[in-house]
Amino acid sequence: MMVALVIFRALADATRLRILALVQAMELSVGELAQVLGQSQPRVSRHVKILCDAGLAERRKEGSWVFVALGDRARVTPVLAALDAWRSAESDHWAVADAARLAAVRADRAAAANAWFEANAGQWDAIRSLHIAEADVEAAMRDMLGAAALGMLIDIGTGTGRMLELFAPHARHALGIDRSSEMLRLARAKLAERGLANAELRQADLYALPMADAAADVAIIHHVLHFAQQPGAAIAEAARVLRPGGRLLIADFAPHDREEFRAQGGHTRLGFSDEQLHGWFDAAGLAPARTEALSGGKLTVKLWLGRKVEHLLKKAIAA
Repeated sequence: MMVALVIFRALADATRLRILALVQAMELSVGELAQVLGQSQPRVSRHVKILCDAGLAERRKEGSWVFVALGDRARVTPVLAALDAWRSAESDHWAVADAARLAAVRADRAAAANAWFEANAGQWDAIRSLHIAEADVEAAMRDMLGAAALGMLIDIGTGTGRMLELFAPHARHALGIDRSSEMLRLARAKLAERGLANAELRQADLYALPMADAAADVAIIHHVLHFAQQPGAAIAEAARVLRPGGRLLIADFAPHDREEFRAQGGHTRLGFSDEQLHGWFDAAGLAPARTEALSGGKLTVKLWLGRKVEHLLKKAIAA
């Protein structure tokens, strides 16, 4: 009863009901909520705090921005179901106005994303021109993970969210993490455009993932490991969040001598050998399951798939 009392008190305000409906549609910064609601940021922040205190929303700081998302799913889901059931068949003028302003926020995000890509396209195109088409890499990744449902997915170093675009539709829930608040804003624009309601984004470090032990079924590290100062530690952290039998898929370069990538692209490692990756897998409790080389250019892209060992040991014992 106390939980219900806290929830209904938090919802006993039109602005907070509007905020809940907006973050149900997509994660929004406090500034974006203020823009949609036509209210000051301090006022919106007070309403958000009440929703957060009731467990209906949560705040996530990314750089100088604070994003608001739905709270604990077990608490929020029945509330949203009740609100949906109680909605009048007649149009609500506040809902219509909020939807129009929300569309403007989406358009602003898309415009910012396009501007960033135009400014940085040269760097990415220069690297991509040296290896096979990204579409071929993605097709090989899909083949390696198979057609079965992916369960809980984490994309480590999600960047602009491309892996979430590809794999979130096949997952129960998908989490993308990145250290860069700018990258996460770009990813948000993409995910909102694609309508991927089961995907969320968090600002976090690949060495300290915001997930409990054994919580994920699949982890992906796509063209991120060559930026890592400690690749082995990154792989170990990915293994920590995998359940027994869970899979880690890494896409990166085979060893190469393009030294300019260090100076111009910030690459810490110039590719990886199978021996390196398998050594890190072994130390992290992962068994190599499959390796594939995708050549056709000056750079070779490698895919490494590892599976958390505990499941394999139990299976062997049972047999």
